[in-house]
Amino acid sequence: MSRPWDADLSAAFARRLGKSAKELGVTREEDDCPDIWELDNGDIAIVGRDRTDAYAARLPAGVTLAADERLVIIPGAMLRSAKPDIADA
Repeated sequence: MSRPWDADLSAAFARRLGKSAKELGVTREEDDCPDIWELDNGDIAIVGRDRTDAYAARLPAGVTLAADERLVIIPGAMLRSAKPDIADA
């Protein structure tokens, strides 16, 4: 059975959403993860800490992770800084 949505692996990074980790002060001097990017097809790429193993046993009811999915964590400030870059609809 095919999925209704899957990542288009040919999509390219188009623009950062919100501020970089360095701008937010949530990284060391080198600008490493986390990050939020819009791809050229409108999908969103999240770079964060892989915490799948830590959260897998305590996911809320109705939340599941497929074998090819990972749960990542990013700072709340990073998502909030992206709000002006995200369309309402």
